[in-house]
Amino acid sequence: MAAAPPSYPAGMDDRGQTDLARFDNAWYKPGRGALVRLAWYFVNELVFKPGLWPVNGLKVELLRLFGAKVGRGVVIKPCVNIKYPWRLTVGDYAWIGEQVWIDNLADVRIGAHACLSQGAMLLCGSHNYKQLSFDLLIGEIVLEPGAWVGAKALVCPGVTLGSHAVLAAGSVATQDLPAYTVCQGNPAVVKRTRVVVN
Repeated sequence: MAAAPPSYPAGMDDRGQTDLARFDNAWYKPGRGALVRLAWYFVNELVFKPGLWPVNGLKVELLRLFGAKVGRGVVIKPCVNIKYPWRLTVGDYAWIGEQVWIDNLADVRIGAHACLSQGAMLLCGSHNYKQLSFDLLIGEIVLEPGAWVGAKALVCPGVTLGSHAVLAAGSVATQDLPAYTVCQGNPAVVKRTRVVVN
């Protein structure tokens, strides 16, 4: 039996209408079993998201326990939100700042010495706005070694920040950013070259 058409106010035009009653993401598999996902939900809520647990080593070990690959010297600040640790790889000496949200419906790889500043967001999921069923879209995110995502900046699904690329504060990366560039804006564009000095 076909789903009933969506009800909209009179005067809607004929360019098509979203029907969220038809949304179906049954194809999506987050990984791990339901009990592991439930356990992680409570660990994330009680240890990672609040500012009450400043102990970095505990957070690293909990991430590893839930399947994340975490290198040496990684710093994880308070109030961090991580969707699925088993889809997360963090290289040596990477920094994850306060209020970072890693919404990793797909794999996220953070390279060695990369930095996520306060309030940065890695967003692996979106929706196909052209489909009436608003289908889920996912894409992995890669931050190559030395990349820096500035405060309140957003990295969209499927984007790679090249080695030592900088996404300036408040900017939005909708496509790959070249290595050793400073990118700014929404959408972010290359503004200048990054030169790292001794």
